[in-house]
Amino acid sequence: MTTTPLGSPRRRWSARQDELFGQLVELFLREGFSGITLGEAANRLHCSKTTIYSLASSREQLVRTAVVHFFKGAADRVEQKLSAAADPADRIAVYLRAVGDELRPASAAFVDDVAAFPPANEIYERNTQIAADRVRELISAGVDHGSFRPVPAAFIAEAVTAVMVRIQQRQIADTTGLTDAEAYDELATLIVQGIRLP
Repeated sequence: MTTTPLGSPRRRWSARQDELFGQLVELFLREGFSGITLGEAANRLHCSKTTIYSLASSREQLVRTAVVHFFKGAADRVEQKLSAAADPADRIAVYLRAVGDELRPASAAFVDDVAAFPPANEIYERNTQIAADRVRELISAGVDHGSFRPVPAAFIAEAVTAVMVRIQQRQIADTTGLTDAEAYDELATLIVQGIRLP
């Protein structure tokens, strides 16, 4: 979650459109989107279907734009938190825990719907790979700094990627009962304790 997810930039909207879109994203995060039609979204947001269609020309495009918006905002906030950390071990922990924090508002219904909707799942997969690449950079920087054991950063990153993909594919939730956010917290602890110098 470090760069803009897949998707084209959103065109300029009015303040009212921005407000409605934010409410729509919150609705999707709480309840998922598979069972929400554009008509129901309009009713829930107290606006017309025409207003909803002013945000996107189709339900699929609206969902995809909402998912891009969610991950883009998450990526920006994660990087802001990371910029405040200086110690290499802290940076890895801050990064992974920030990713987990950003996923907390996403209900199981939302994550399940993302996994089941290929255009949205593509965005999540891309962000997962970006996050794994970022972890590899942070590990390499910590090894170079002398804060970590001389571990093979590429191998650790591959292991982290495997766990992150299992989180993204809902396999960790299914086998452990952990939420995505909790799984990222545990992953941060595992990685930092495993590579930090004694």
